[in-house]
Amino acid sequence: MEIRPQLDDQSGTPIYRQLYESIRSSIRDGSLATGDRLPPTRELAGSLGLNRTTVSAAYELLEQEGLIKGHVGRGSFVAGGTISFATSRPLDELFPIDEFRATAREVLADPNLTNILQLGSPHGYAPLRDYLGGESVLVTSGCQQALDLIQRVLAPAGSSVLVEDPTYPGLKNIFERAGVRLLPRGEAQAPLAVVTPNFQNPTGHTMSLRERQDLLRTAQDREMTIVEIDIYSALRYRGDALPSLAELDPEANVIQVGSFSKIAFPGLRIGWVKARREVIARLAEAKQMVDLHSDQLSQAILVKFAESGKLETHRRRVVENGRLQLTAVLESLEREMPTGTRFTRPDGGMNLWVTLPEPMDAAALLPEAQRAGVNYLPSRFFEIARRQPGSFRLSFGGLTPERIAQGVALLGKVFRAEIPAAQPGLAMAMV
Repeated sequence: MEIRPQLDDQSGTPIYRQLYESIRSSIRDGSLATGDRLPPTRELAGSLGLNRTTVSAAYELLEQEGLIKGHVGRGSFVAGGTISFATSRPLDELFPIDEFRATAREVLADPNLTNILQLGSPHGYAPLRDYLGGESVLVTSGCQQALDLIQRVLAPAGSSVLVEDPTYPGLKNIFERAGVRLLPRGEAQAPLAVVTPNFQNPTGHTMSLRERQDLLRTAQDREMTIVEIDIYSALRYRGDALPSLAELDPEANVIQVGSFSKIAFPGLRIGWVKARREVIARLAEAKQMVDLHSDQLSQAILVKFAESGKLETHRRRVVENGRLQLTAVLESLEREMPTGTRFTRPDGGMNLWVTLPEPMDAAALLPEAQRAGVNYLPSRFFEIARRQPGSFRLSFGGLTPERIAQGVALLGKVFRAEIPAAQPGLAMAMV
């Protein structure tokens, strides 16, 4: 199967990500069909003039999402019919396409459109920045670019950063590839800490008010900068909201990262950073070196969509559906998982963390789950220092409650079939 993606080495999007998105699009539009064999990584790298590791990174993302399956000695093939719990993404069936299309037409009909289509400020489209909070805001190409810029400016190669363990793979990859040492928060000290207080990815954990206050006190005592990833807080399905770190202490050295990807449209790639003006200036300078500025047209459409109230209407619909998704996943896990399985019980977000009874290995069981038609991400993608072979992330945001129940039932069947004979107590409990 010949693959000829359009790759742009001047884009702010990494080449491996462009390749992944091109192949993903071909699979979704049917150009690559179920069962089609992808070229070996070495062969595709040679034909495209890329490093083999670049192609391998793209293939790994595709396999994480359940779109391809790798078979030792045979290569990688397009998968079909998989229920994927591997990607933390919204349910595209909820996208308000008609409303968004109408908003896009309004923007395209604006007589000032040419201004939007010209080169813009590296800080972002001014009306969107005003909507988000003004001068101390930098608009980025999603949360991922925001983290990349923060690494470039505040965490050079050889430095150390405190993170949660387990942590978000995108964050992990950015810092580790830059030669930054990641340390588990709470077990070491460093000048920079990155945390997700609300519905953390991958565990779904939410910091209590006391935990937030303690972290801010520690940061003040140690003159530590905190990067607060706040991309899930708008997706609370039950319980009362807690103030963000930035809200609790506006004078603290908190850099807040946000994104529209989880509550609106991930494909628009619109995120932002809120921080002190001097920090924003440094990040904007780094951004200008990377991509000059982010796409203004999508920013103009999104800010009009938000100011019209359509975004909030959509968010409420997502939250209502998320409540059903969360109920489905928790009830299904209670019903289908082997005795002794533990899992987190978040009040929102898109992810939770499952730990199988020992000595079961989630990574070793993944091929069997994929053969059964289900995909997930084992703990190795998220680990920093603590190994958790029996654990995996289950991302439920992109599936309907019905598909969630079907997928968890299939997982339960796979896991129950693998209960070791050496653990008769577990086996008997499932009879």
